[in-house]
Amino acid sequence: MKDYLTIATIVKPQGIRGEVKVLTMTDYPEDLQAFDRVYIGGNAYKMLKVRPQGGNCAFVTLSGIADRNAAELLRGLDIEVLREDAPALPDDTFYIADLIGCAVVDDTGAEIGTVESVTPAKTDIYELKKGDGKKVVFPAVKGLIADVDLSARKITVSAARFKEVALDE
Repeated sequence: MKDYLTIATIVKPQGIRGEVKVLTMTDYPEDLQAFDRVYIGGNAYKMLKVRPQGGNCAFVTLSGIADRNAAELLRGLDIEVLREDAPALPDDTFYIADLIGCAVVDDTGAEIGTVESVTPAKTDIYELKKGDGKKVVFPAVKGLIADVDLSARKITVSAARFKEVALDE
């Protein structure tokens, strides 16, 4: 498992005092307030202020970023935290970083592919790479994911439900 977890991506500077607008990868933008120390481009920053901005965006003030020019240098970079600083998750909830690379099989045992990415949304969107190199995308709708076994790096889905919602690219 990775030592760092990505919690947001910096979208752009906001204003002239070094604040940045971020796209959060947490369930709620308010979740960012739980973190004091974050890492951006390998550098540590103290999170001074978080202003949730509706949807999955927030405005963040970081130590050492005092003006728009300094904030502009962070555009497009990920905000990460140490895994040990991340809160424990409720049952049946997983960090996206832990799902990447997991094999996806259906409940008949047939291999479907390997998780390449998960796009966070109301219903997360999974992108898989199949054995033939093609991709398949599916939303994690209710009744689709039967089991997630991180120790075995395997996600089991309902074959019938998967056929209903999956899209081959």
